[in-house]
Amino acid sequence: MSLRVRDLAVDIAGTRVVDGVGFDVADGQRLGLIGESGSGKSLTALAILGLLPDGAQASGSVRWNDQELVGMPDRRLAQLRGDEIGIVFQEPRTALNPIRTAGRQIAEAIRIHERISRPDARRRAIAEAARVALPDPERIIDRYPHQLSGGQRQRVAIAMALACRPRLLIADEPTTALDVTIQAEILDLLHSLVDDDGMSLIFITHDLAVLSQIASDGVVLEHGHVVESAPVRRLLTEPQSPVTRGLLRDATATLWKPEGRA
Repeated sequence: MSLRVRDLAVDIAGTRVVDGVGFDVADGQRLGLIGESGSGKSLTALAILGLLPDGAQASGSVRWNDQELVGMPDRRLAQLRGDEIGIVFQEPRTALNPIRTAGRQIAEAIRIHERISRPDARRRAIAEAARVALPDPERIIDRYPHQLSGGQRQRVAIAMALACRPRLLIADEPTTALDVTIQAEILDLLHSLVDDDGMSLIFITHDLAVLSQIASDGVVLEHGHVVESAPVRRLLTEPQSPVTRGLLRDATATLWKPEGRA
């Protein structure tokens, strides 16, 4: 079992916002964390990586290949991030540095974990840009985030997260800010990259329809608690909790809108 989360809690300013969350992610498994805004799914992901905002405190247990991450020194966690566990954030416009080129940011992710020269890092950045299907990668890596489209920025963020071939990728609502066509392209890209590298995936979303396209199992959260955990197929056909039934109604309404899939 590559990741084991037990009784994970997050407190912010004395208020418990995540309480008793637990799940496992096996090697190669695709797990979805799903819930409405404020359900605690993103805080759960940030707690795993030790990236909680100031004033937030995690407790419980997060074991990554028999290493306890809760309470691990920041320096050691920084070594794991990107190298063994990668993360793609929801909004690349804020996740990317606006004053650094796309290529420099991809190369920096590589140089943090690998001892290679700047020219070699640039060559790797071009290769990673091509791998995530960025057009004309030799030129596009010299552009700044504001010169890229939303879909291109998200591809840069994915390239950064996967440049060192982590064993686990956490994707925090990576398609929410994109239009429908680009959303489908990013989902297809994540599918192929996860398959190619044989990595595990935690995919965070509020959309059960999206989850059904990329994950095999789902954990449903509400107000920081797990309310249901099951294979995605069962969540779609036999939802047990009112929260999951509500998510299913939303997904069904989206899929059957008169103007088409959105």
